[in-house]
Amino acid sequence: MPLALAALFSLLLLPAVAFLEKLRLPRVLAILVVVAALFGLVGLVIWKTSQQFTSLTDQLPTYKKTLEDKIAAVKGTSGGSLTKASTTVNELEKEISAPAPASAMEGEPQKSRPSATTARPLPVQIVPPANPLESLENLLGPLATALIVVVFTIFILYGREDLRNRLIRLAGRSRLNVMTQAMDEATQRVHRYLLLQLLVNTGYGLVIAIALHFIGIPNAALWGIAAGVLRFLPYIGPPLATLMPILLSLAVFPGWRHALMTAGLFFVLELVVSNFVEPLLYGAHIGLSPLAILVAAVFWTLLWGFPGLVLSTPLTVCLVVIGRYVPGLGFFSVLLGDEPPLTPQAQYYQRLLAGDQSEARQVLEQCLKEKSLEEVYSVVLIPALGLAEVDRHRNELDESTENFIFQSTREIIEELEELPRKVSKEEATEAAKEVAAEAASDIAQEPVTATRGLRVLCIPARDEADEVVAILLTRLLELRGHYAESIALRPVAEMLAEVKNANPDVVCISALPPFALNYTRSLYAKLRAQSPELRIAICLWQFDGDREKVRTTLRIIDRHELFTTLPNVLKQIAKWPNNHGSDARAE
Repeated sequence: MPLALAALFSLLLLPAVAFLEKLRLPRVLAILVVVAALFGLVGLVIWKTSQQFTSLTDQLPTYKKTLEDKIAAVKGTSGGSLTKASTTVNELEKEISAPAPASAMEGEPQKSRPSATTARPLPVQIVPPANPLESLENLLGPLATALIVVVFTIFILYGREDLRNRLIRLAGRSRLNVMTQAMDEATQRVHRYLLLQLLVNTGYGLVIAIALHFIGIPNAALWGIAAGVLRFLPYIGPPLATLMPILLSLAVFPGWRHALMTAGLFFVLELVVSNFVEPLLYGAHIGLSPLAILVAAVFWTLLWGFPGLVLSTPLTVCLVVIGRYVPGLGFFSVLLGDEPPLTPQAQYYQRLLAGDQSEARQVLEQCLKEKSLEEVYSVVLIPALGLAEVDRHRNELDESTENFIFQSTREIIEELEELPRKVSKEEATEAAKEVAAEAASDIAQEPVTATRGLRVLCIPARDEADEVVAILLTRLLELRGHYAESIALRPVAEMLAEVKNANPDVVCISALPPFALNYTRSLYAKLRAQSPELRIAICLWQFDGDREKVRTTLRIIDRHELFTTLPNVLKQIAKWPNNHGSDARAE
């Protein structure tokens, strides 16, 4: 515990020491100056606090009459019922604790009830005399711990590079990069947390002192300092800081108004700071979930007492950072960190696996608050269908679950497209203006005709997941003013016949790799043989491999395109010419 406290104080004092070292001051002298300044500041605060506390104790006898009136008022408002109930309970307690007569214990009938004034033997308690050595030990124990902390802090500040190198050496030479990143991130997070906490608690104490002064509480500066210091103790510090000013307001003022104002001040200020100021300032600097902060406070307090309560958050931050960089300790980051345990795509897929269509839809609706419909489809829905494809090919999905996932996704798509329709059209208009501006700037080199109103036909490569993604693409193309249609999954010959009858400008083949590659190559070859002049876009959704190798494998010619994301498909189709001209619009 002293070593952990010393490490915490060294992080807090390191910027001041480093600043003095930049002024060409020797390290030992810089450390001694900073430590002496800290002791001087603490001593000044203790001296001022003791003066105010002495003044307060001298004034306490004058508040005796007010306290007596308050107690009498409380007793009077409670009425006689509470007094009667208390008397009854005391009588029952005496009756139960009274020893039974000897005749009753021997089974003989009890002839007379003993009087309440019957003499009883008084209990005797032996109190050992006070041992001055024990009192001295109780006093010197915390002082010795404080001295050890100071010594450890000085030595950590003096040999910080050597200590850092030894910790890195423990990780081994092969983990130098990981250990360096982990130490840097942990140091920065803890250091920022300590500085921000110091600023927040200082401001908290200052506001308390000023507000109590205007309320009229004596020694307001004392209670402001106490509130700022006690707030370093999570959860229990603010209630402790609130207790004494409220009791003092009850003793000083005859009414209840000042006590209510004092209690309201602490309650409102703590509510604002805890729920708005601290989350806004700390944020990613801590990286802990609220439950982790509570569990850590309980654990370290049980282990080390009040020092553990102070150290709980910095120590837990270090554990979370180590868990991020060391795979074997990754459970710390998962259990204690504030990062979402599941990505949106995994969460969406998991809720569908659980048969909860409503919560799966809520996942997408939550994402729509921060992303456009195109982004939600691209980074959430398509990867989720890819996860379903992987499980399906592993034979981990039964037929009913598979049907539920795809059918639910179709229904959710229909429900979601109404919400962002207006926004999507506005974004599409802006995108069309940007494309037109780019085309106009380069019109001499590459003339571009009308960019809207293309006939686009989307066909699945292999299975129902490809068909669902084809529907997504169709919806987005329609929102951008194209004449898009998706073909239901059928035998290849029937889909090719429908393509021939539709005579589209563009055909998009929707495929989720890696299982649909062979089917995509076969469908593409037949489609190209049937309509040599047709523009074809092959969409291998979320493919992150070698694109040139895939082009060679699929035998894609230069006139045709390979895409891996929805935004790229939509952007490129907007640039392609309309072969049908006004006829398509007339239809």
